[in-house]
Amino acid sequence: MFSLLGRVFGRLLGLLGLLLLVLGIVLRVRYGGGEAFPDRSGTARLPMSAVEVVANLPTPPGNIAVSADGRLFATLHPEGRPKSKVVEIVKGAAEPWPSEAFQTGAGEPRYFRSVLSLRIDAQGRLWTLDYGDYGTKPARLLAFDIAKREVVHEFVFPKELAGLGSMLNDFQVSPDGNFIYIADASLFAKNPALIVYDVKQGSARRLLAHHPSVTAEKFTPVVQGHKMVVLGVFAIRPGVDSIGLDQKGEWLYFAPVTNLNMSRIRTEDLRNESLDSATLAGKVEEFAPKTMSDGIALDNAGNVYMADPEHSAVVVLRADKTLETLVKDERLRWPDGFSFGPDGWLYLSCSSLHQIIGHPPWTFKNNAPYQIFRLKPGTPGVPGH
Repeated sequence: MFSLLGRVFGRLLGLLGLLLLVLGIVLRVRYGGGEAFPDRSGTARLPMSAVEVVANLPTPPGNIAVSADGRLFATLHPEGRPKSKVVEIVKGAAEPWPSEAFQTGAGEPRYFRSVLSLRIDAQGRLWTLDYGDYGTKPARLLAFDIAKREVVHEFVFPKELAGLGSMLNDFQVSPDGNFIYIADASLFAKNPALIVYDVKQGSARRLLAHHPSVTAEKFTPVVQGHKMVVLGVFAIRPGVDSIGLDQKGEWLYFAPVTNLNMSRIRTEDLRNESLDSATLAGKVEEFAPKTMSDGIALDNAGNVYMADPEHSAVVVLRADKTLETLVKDERLRWPDGFSFGPDGWLYLSCSSLHQIIGHPPWTFKNNAPYQIFRLKPGTPGVPGH
């Protein structure tokens, strides 16, 4: 009897071992591997003394938006497990915005869960994008009247647009405020795409799914000596992440973090519902070689500012397709999000994700404080973008 049980148990253990081996191989093929990204950064044009610290925060910032009158709003990065998700920086300190209830959910059913990106449009509305804990909950756009701190627009994404494993990571708002262009990085589902939301119609479409321009190339980020691979099999390699809009709203620039090139497409083509998927795919332009890039922003001259986390740098992809390193310093720990502000300032958040992802929460304070910086690159941009 015991001999039979032993044989059955042994076979079950063997089967379990085989299943784990197969699972490990599948995970490595789907999520692992990756070469080193080429170093395209160079000598910085500006010294670090040209960069000002705007805020020292207890948890890492995500993205930022600066109003025309200089008010600074930020998300605190969801990976940092913050108590407050959206804050206003007042005299260097983070104050919950628009209220404490939006952070905790006490008496506010639309409370923030995993808000990473926010923008201020030309109409003065503050937009927030909640990626719904990677699609385990509904993703949602909220627009606020900044003065009144009230919701003036809401859209909840259906599952077919932002399903399980999605990550609505970053977005841009058209100058007229009528369209929002969203990057679904799809870190887990590996189904990246662009989403175009029509504000007036309250409808959205998912576009360019799996197109090479939105799909991550197989490079693995190495940030300040940290190879971004979790548990030895999961490389932090999201799909389309960088997304920026020129000042006229005519061209949308976009790319995954690890892609060698920046792509762009005319926004009129994205809005044209008569184009089938193949025709739309043919409208994508491979614009120019880039560095590894997280957040991007465009100035009034059409230059693309890129956060290069691998080299702790801000790199400019000029309108003539040349690359210039603007600033480069180890104190820029994973440069992440941008926003232009008034008076020619460019604000930069540093999310320090290499010190957060894959680390237990009780270690986060060891690397605090986390910074928001600003600098003057020489060419202004539109505040909030």
